[in-house]
Amino acid sequence: MDLNNIILIALAAIFALGFSFFQYLFRKKKNYRDKYMFFGLRAFTVFILLLLLINPKISTTSYQVEKPNLVLAADNSASIAYLNQADTLQNLISSLENNKELQRRFDISKLSFGRDIQLNDSLTFKEAQTDINKVLSKIKDLFRGKNTAVILLSDGNQTLGRDYRYFKSRPGQNVLPVVLGDTTNYADLEINRLNVNRYAFLDNRFPVEVIINYSGQEAVSSQFEIRSGKSVLFTQDLKFGPETTSAIINTTLPASRLGVLTYEAVILPQASEKNKENNRRKFAVEVIDERTRVLLLSDISHPDLGAIKKSVESNRYSELEIKYLGKDDYVLEDYQLVMLYQPNTGFREVFDELKSEKISSFIITGTKTDWRFLNTRQELFSKDFTAQPQEIEALYNSNFSRFQFDDLGFKDFPPLQDMFGEITPNGLDPLLFQKIENVETTQPLLAIAESRENKIGVLFGEGIWRWRAKVWRDSGSFEAYDDFFGKIIQNLASQKQRERLTIDYESFYYGNDLIALTARYFDENYSFDPGATLTIRIENTETGEVLQRGLLLNNNSFLLELENLPEGEYEFMLKEENTGISKTGTFNIVASAVESQFASANLEKLQFFANNNEEQLYFASNPEALISRLLNDENFKPVQESHQKNVPLVNWYYLLFLLLALLAAEWFFRKYRGLI
Repeated sequence: MDLNNIILIALAAIFALGFSFFQYLFRKKKNYRDKYMFFGLRAFTVFILLLLLINPKISTTSYQVEKPNLVLAADNSASIAYLNQADTLQNLISSLENNKELQRRFDISKLSFGRDIQLNDSLTFKEAQTDINKVLSKIKDLFRGKNTAVILLSDGNQTLGRDYRYFKSRPGQNVLPVVLGDTTNYADLEINRLNVNRYAFLDNRFPVEVIINYSGQEAVSSQFEIRSGKSVLFTQDLKFGPETTSAIINTTLPASRLGVLTYEAVILPQASEKNKENNRRKFAVEVIDERTRVLLLSDISHPDLGAIKKSVESNRYSELEIKYLGKDDYVLEDYQLVMLYQPNTGFREVFDELKSEKISSFIITGTKTDWRFLNTRQELFSKDFTAQPQEIEALYNSNFSRFQFDDLGFKDFPPLQDMFGEITPNGLDPLLFQKIENVETTQPLLAIAESRENKIGVLFGEGIWRWRAKVWRDSGSFEAYDDFFGKIIQNLASQKQRERLTIDYESFYYGNDLIALTARYFDENYSFDPGATLTIRIENTETGEVLQRGLLLNNNSFLLELENLPEGEYEFMLKEENTGISKTGTFNIVASAVESQFASANLEKLQFFANNNEEQLYFASNPEALISRLLNDENFKPVQESHQKNVPLVNWYYLLFLLLALLAAEWFFRKYRGLI
């Protein structure tokens, strides 16, 4: 309380005493005891009234001990069980969780992870994939701004996602890796990678590339085979030694019939090998009998053209031809999709023919686009443009549901360029929104429109060759970007008539994949109906096992996610319960036990990760060293925090009750004495 308030309170007390004195005691000739009672009641009443008018603030200070967080992040993948580390991990978690000193010093929380993070402590060791980098990133965000120690309990084997070795923790967050599993290197032959296209054409041959690694000090010989059922389609002898530790095998296989064909790549194991599961790997190819032909028309040369061609033709079932307006001959009817790159007035006849023949198209605009012409040649969008170029960044639209695609990290992609101006869309369904000068907008950057006759895609910006290069720089492969772009092309080139019930799914999945089925239901006006009731019946044709599930509404679609389905062929029927409209289909599950491919813990990666974060690597066999670090590190000491609270006196409601009680007491006393 400051000095001014103290002076005011003192003056209030003097005034209350003086006022009551002159009212009841000053020059009062009658000497009766009641006047002292009235003097006291009135003085207290006046003082409380003045005190409420002054309304001083009363400060209170409370103290609280803030403990740092201790997060036990346990690897729940199948490789932990395969390496016989399940009990070791459970015992280690129990010893850390039940340690009295750690309980006094930390707020302990537990979570598990595989493909994604699970905020619970139940461990099954059945996760088919491991993404350590994703888990660390989510923990980094969950405990943002808090002093946290993260104990990473893992064998260090990762099957998908970005390489966790280069993950950097936040200041105040320390990630302490603990190695689970045997760190000894054994002589081992393994299929490190198998590259094959997802599709092949009937009566053609499709390429298969297999990368085989050997770890060991002795010279060994073996044989590599590719099998289909009981038939051996390809063999090759292998020889490895201390100086020859890898081999790349390239061959082609015949696509002899339509449908999903499954194969198995096998390395005949050595008798001394500890892990023989990584000597074999299954793969599949879907054989189709038609090729999608795409025409890319342009009036200018640009790096985008080559990048688009490579992305489209990365899928062997698609073929793209680049033609220059006025220089090359072409027949639009020969193509399922026509791409128009930065159209100008020279595209007038092209637009007319596309409209009359109802051919699907994909328009890409940029700084060379004639927007005055383009605004008049279609009705899906218009742009109030100026002659000044602008940079446009991408924002992922999680509500898009025509087909499934992953967020490739679009927010970090290089900006595209287009003419400055605001777009007015009319019937576009955006995949990506525009971000302009750090302002997030709902204007479409990449969008699709669909009518009963055809489909039209639009990309408002040039420079997507930089997007493809960015994906390569981040992952070392164009695959993720090409798959994303290929899905757009497939959707636009599809000649299927619009249906009221649609489902997006793959013809086959690998056993370690997350199976996501996305469905949409439309009313009679072909508007999406979020009130539909969709159920699906899935039957394994080999075992007869039936799975029935309801699909959940997910933004503008219905979603069903499945994991760990056994290998085999499945038939399904999707049904809308209110109308009875249904759709059937089939898909295959191809066995792929990725987590069983590891013979030991990945000590090298975990050590690199620890060094990159300036931490020490710990071992499950020595938990005392980890506990000692946690208890003796000054960064993990509890902190006492003080919280000061200033409360105005007028908020003390009981002073009002006291004031009322004083006034009531004086009234009753006067009444009792007959003074009223």
